[in-house]
Amino acid sequence: MQKIYVGMATCGVSAGADAVYDRLKELIEKENLPFELQETGCIGLCAREPIIEVRDEDKGESAFYVQVDPKKAEAIVQAHLEGKKADEYLMDEAEYQQYYGKQKKIVLRNSGLINPHSIEDYMERDGYKAIEKVLTSMTPEQVIQEMLDSGLRGRGGAGFPTGLKWKFARAAKGEPKFLVVNGDEGDPGAFMDRTVLESDPHSVIEGMLIGAYAIGASRGYAYIRAEYPRAVRHFNEAIEQARAHGFLGENIMGHQGFNFDLRVKEGAGAFVCGEETALIASIEGYRGVPRTRPPYPANHGLWGKPTNINNVETFANIPWIILNGAQAFASMGTEKSKGTKVFALAGKSKRTGLVEVPMGITINEVVMDVAGGIVDDGKFKAVQMGGPSGGCIPARLGDTPIDYEKITATGAIMGSGGMIVLDDKTCMVEVARFFLEFTQKESCGKCIPCRVGTRRMLDILTRITEGNGEPEDLDTLESLAKVIKDQARCGLGQTAPNPVLTTLKYFREEYEAHIYQKKCPAHQCLPLVTFTVDPEKCTGCTLCAQSCPSDTITGAPKQVHYINQEGCIHCAGCFRVCPDDAIIMD
Repeated sequence: MQKIYVGMATCGVSAGADAVYDRLKELIEKENLPFELQETGCIGLCAREPIIEVRDEDKGESAFYVQVDPKKAEAIVQAHLEGKKADEYLMDEAEYQQYYGKQKKIVLRNSGLINPHSIEDYMERDGYKAIEKVLTSMTPEQVIQEMLDSGLRGRGGAGFPTGLKWKFARAAKGEPKFLVVNGDEGDPGAFMDRTVLESDPHSVIEGMLIGAYAIGASRGYAYIRAEYPRAVRHFNEAIEQARAHGFLGENIMGHQGFNFDLRVKEGAGAFVCGEETALIASIEGYRGVPRTRPPYPANHGLWGKPTNINNVETFANIPWIILNGAQAFASMGTEKSKGTKVFALAGKSKRTGLVEVPMGITINEVVMDVAGGIVDDGKFKAVQMGGPSGGCIPARLGDTPIDYEKITATGAIMGSGGMIVLDDKTCMVEVARFFLEFTQKESCGKCIPCRVGTRRMLDILTRITEGNGEPEDLDTLESLAKVIKDQARCGLGQTAPNPVLTTLKYFREEYEAHIYQKKCPAHQCLPLVTFTVDPEKCTGCTLCAQSCPSDTITGAPKQVHYINQEGCIHCAGCFRVCPDDAIIMD
């Protein structure tokens, strides 16, 4: 019997996978067809969703179909009933090799291959064998040493060595000890942790079990933002399954004295709760506000007890490292950044989605090879990495290897793994303004440098994009950035100026064009754009005049039209509706 897997992570469902799944189920049940229908997680190439895989395990063959709708699903089923493939809907082989060829799957090893609702599927792929190995043949100290030897660094953004963090928590005095997975992924354009929680929740639970054994924790929390309902639902379901199979609770797997249980805490969507002390406050039932460190959570965390916090991707790495050995993980990557990194590719690349690549791969390899370059064969301008706390790296630094130190040296940060690809139609001043606006809104407001400083910076950037910038604004922005970075209370405030500082560093000429010439080179800041009519192309269709909210476009039908510049409000409505490309932006 052949199996049909439908990608039903958020990316697939948002593209219509639910309708595809329902139609396949209806066909199979109504006509008693020889197919087993399964739900799976994210297959990775989100830009081509809905994606289904028809897997013939007897023959060892698989066929991937992209952008499937219910009618295409019917044709695919019919083709496989006849022993053929629906060639017109198949994923292009060249695209498949390009996208997946340079990837190395550790965190995403099961994503898109198993049914996330099935603990049996996970166990068939060596699931829970790592915790079995730990409990039968390793001491907690040996587990911690294995993490240290692997070189695994926390994938939440800071890149702190995981083994060292666990060592501190184990040495801390106080009971009970807590273990927390941070699933509060709030960066715009980032969806790594959400996808792992949706697609392979048991890998995170198993990683947490190993971490709990290593540090001596008996209680755990999964902090997942409520805006991720599918992730919350899948993880709660996985917890119940793990409990039923004896992987959570008391005397786990017959190991006397190893007790660990886990529950989900849904976050209210505050970006600042990605910071660990704010996250702790939120779990305790207080407003998510960071506190000054030290003391660090390893000594004084949840309810004043020793607490270890790692993010989703970090925990998902742990079972693989235990089963394959620290050296296998350490053999990948660079001297100080080992293993792989998951990135959420978004923006202007031809292929967007989720990728997992070895550390040390260059930015160009990810953007131009894996992601296939820029849409419409445009020009690669920059990547924004690290979310609102990160920065913009120009295309001329595209040969930079991706590791913690080298990315930090550019002025950006690795962050949790968001990578937004920007083309030459992107205004870098507006990019900086967008991310600073996000950070300013998400500031908890407790410290003046962040609350007031980011507001002041945002006001200046807004003025510049509206054509009211002054030369001294650039010096003011840099001065404010330095104060905020030095004096803000937590990481959110300290890193908030990064998008501004990196765009000033690498794209200063765009700021100067906005200020001195009152022009936006990318034509994105509409108050700085002039709209005129090309008399050679204008056919007098009148659509521009009809769409103009300020009645500043004149001209008779079938005659060349004219835009009164004094009355133009720069809404770009005429540009959008003109069928003949007769509206010129300058």
